[in-house]
Amino acid sequence: MNAMIQSIYTPYQRIAEKMQLLHPVAALLSRLYIAKVFFVAGWLKIQDWDTTLFLFEEEYQVPFLPFELAAYLGTAGELIFPVLLALGLASRFAALGLTVVNIVAVISLAEIAPAALYLHVIWGVLLAQIVIYGAGFFSADRFLKRHTEASQTHS
Repeated sequence: MNAMIQSIYTPYQRIAEKMQLLHPVAALLSRLYIAKVFFVAGWLKIQDWDTTLFLFEEEYQVPFLPFELAAYLGTAGELIFPVLLALGLASRFAALGLTVVNIVAVISLAEIAPAALYLHVIWGVLLAQIVIYGAGFFSADRFLKRHTEASQTHS
């Protein structure tokens, strides 16, 4: 029985090790996708600020905040956090910030289409992975960590 398990597990393990090489690319693509989604939303808001203010006053029901403050904070979050995320700089912080933006977007709409809600869930899952696992190999966070560790070793 042990030989049979070994004959199945060994090829699986080889494939899994090769698949692990894709993790840095997958992490980068996830970060870039999420960054694009939120940055475009923020960019569209600043392109027509009067409409943005109108939507925050009439359509979005952001709890506990005056509509103008909610518009400024939401737009700033959609413009700043994605840049950090794309660079992989303070990526866990940026992903947490975008998680808040994502949650507020969902709860602020009285009615949300199922397809839109589904996208917000997907974005939330991708953001959760970044919060939990970090930005990955291709990130400023990794570069800064290596640089900091190297300078501490040489001190």
